[in-house]
Amino acid sequence: MLSFRQIAIPLGLAMLTCGGAGSAQLPSTNPFASPSPLQYQAPDFTRIRIADFQPAIEEGMRQQLAEVAAVIRNPAAPTFENTILPMERSGQLLGRVQRVFGALTSSNTNDSLQAIQRALAPKLAAHRDAINLNDSLFLRIRALYDGRSSLGLDSLQRLVVERYYRDFVRAGALLSPAEKDRLRALNREQAMLTNEFGRKLMAATRAGGVVVDDAAQLDGLSAGEVAAAGGAAAARGLAGKWLLPLQNTTQQPAQSALKNRALRQRLFEASTLRAARGDSNDTRAAILRLAQLRPERAQVLGYSSFAAYNLEEQMAKTPENVFKLLTQLAAPAAAKARGEAAAMQALVDKQGGGFTLQPWDWQYYAEQVRVAQYALDEEQIKPYFEMDRVLRDGVFFAAQKLYGLSFKPRQDIPVYHPDVRVFEVFDADTSLGLFYADYFKRDNKNGGAWSSGFVSRSALLGTRPVVINNCNYTKPADGQPALITWDNVTTMFHEFGHALSSFLNAAPYPRLAGNMPRDFTEVPSQFNEHWALHPEVFANYARHYQTGAPMPATLVDKIRRTTTFDQGFATTEYLGAALLDMAWHTLTVTDRPTDADAFEAQALKKYGVDLPLVPPRYKTNFFSHIWGGGYSAGYYAYIWSEVIDSDAYAWFEENGGLTRANGQRFRDMILSRGGTGDMAVIYRQFRGRDPEIGPLLKNRGLTGEKR
Repeated sequence: MLSFRQIAIPLGLAMLTCGGAGSAQLPSTNPFASPSPLQYQAPDFTRIRIADFQPAIEEGMRQQLAEVAAVIRNPAAPTFENTILPMERSGQLLGRVQRVFGALTSSNTNDSLQAIQRALAPKLAAHRDAINLNDSLFLRIRALYDGRSSLGLDSLQRLVVERYYRDFVRAGALLSPAEKDRLRALNREQAMLTNEFGRKLMAATRAGGVVVDDAAQLDGLSAGEVAAAGGAAAARGLAGKWLLPLQNTTQQPAQSALKNRALRQRLFEASTLRAARGDSNDTRAAILRLAQLRPERAQVLGYSSFAAYNLEEQMAKTPENVFKLLTQLAAPAAAKARGEAAAMQALVDKQGGGFTLQPWDWQYYAEQVRVAQYALDEEQIKPYFEMDRVLRDGVFFAAQKLYGLSFKPRQDIPVYHPDVRVFEVFDADTSLGLFYADYFKRDNKNGGAWSSGFVSRSALLGTRPVVINNCNYTKPADGQPALITWDNVTTMFHEFGHALSSFLNAAPYPRLAGNMPRDFTEVPSQFNEHWALHPEVFANYARHYQTGAPMPATLVDKIRRTTTFDQGFATTEYLGAALLDMAWHTLTVTDRPTDADAFEAQALKKYGVDLPLVPPRYKTNFFSHIWGGGYSAGYYAYIWSEVIDSDAYAWFEENGGLTRANGQRFRDMILSRGGTGDMAVIYRQFRGRDPEIGPLLKNRGLTGEKR
């Protein structure tokens, strides 16, 4: 057996840890050269320049490889202290700069940042492979793994060792040299294509915004929405015009109010055809190549498909289990959607419309049916949802009631855009970290909503979380209040659930803190959505922005009764996207689709969700979750998590609801655990049993039972 004194440093590491241009130290003037002096290492955006990123990332890669080489050179037999802990501490410069760079390229990008992304994508892929495919490093980790039962490790240390071993094996550590070379090539090409997809989609989304020449065509939008459209056009130099920018989903918010049917169709087609017009922003060639690369990569690693590879580490475990859940929901959802469509067609006919309902009509007539059935108009309730108040008296209030947290605005922390606000988060008298809120849409911002961070919590590294929530709400015209929709409200609660998971995660090692399965990651966020409509929380924030008067009980009751309205549509469009994701990622190496649009149509038909009136929430050409957002073979996770979060909220309802004691139990048994164990076991310990699907079906109105 090779002794550890005989281990040689592999060429890839040696080249970057010896002399030469690659070893130049980062100048101290670079703001990433050392941890930020601001509280909790918050980035100092007064000092950060675009030119700082690439040299800092390249130096970060060099330093991490040097740190790994030092682990390999250690002549002593591997121990947790001389192998795992140095690995846990490695790459701090790289992580520091990448988190800031990643946040800006998602939230506030430009051509220069995108050029750096393109240049670094293959280098970062090669860097990861230089570590994950390093035979000498794996030899030390394997020795720890094989001897973990006799090394005196505690349960969490054993778990960390097991995770490291599994990570390296899944990254290709057991492959032959030829197989490793093939894997490196696949990883490099995939990194470049993923970057290409994101860049093209952002450009296509910006270019796809619908320009309106005549304000009369905007009939149905509120005065504030018309003013915002005018402001969006002016920001692009389109004086005297109005712009309806695209959000990331297929259906667009304005379609629910626009009376002009031709404009609704224009907006829908602009959305569905983005990145699929055969121009320089068309993503489909990149998608087809990714759909080949992923099964090839899976095959090299010993799996039949990318989904089989990815799901092994998730709660679902296999593609079959995912399909079982999704198809179990597809039939009742589609049936409910057909009933909803019939009600809208009847309304069209009653009004003498003289046309057959089309997908660009759905939102408009659904809103009319909702008004007719529940006498509830979105414009009635928006004045009670002023954005700042929802955040302060809703989102923060619920966190205080459940978990004992409080929040202090911080105007002294520099931000990357004037729209961003910062709050310090306290647990009693203890400061937990910083929270950044970036809620308005921008042309240079990714679509959708997400949570990320500048700094992660780590007891080992002595760091506290600095978390960002991003949304894409319409920014009001100057001097106007930011009034948001009910969907926006629940999105705000959702994303803050992710933030809570970051602030309250008490996993001691970075590898565990970041290891929650994808199909459990959404549990804290979706669970937090439930509190948006809790009577005590709702009454605290739903107040008229001008008078401060609480929302009338009649309106509150209407909102509550409409929570299951249009859920046939909502569930079917979601399932369409989730099944489409699984269809792409259960391809094998012998499956080589040549037409992305045709493949999509065939997949939707195969799984019974090919309703022309209900297109998938994301079509293949702009499905950023799966081609560039880390949800490949993972978009099902939202509904898988929803089974769990609905079941968890049912526990609260059964045990006294919104109480500090209940919140502390959820915090201690779920939110604080991170990736410190099998999440199925952890949830079973909290609930006393496995989650049941009944609460989800009830919440979505798929059982006929009233909420």
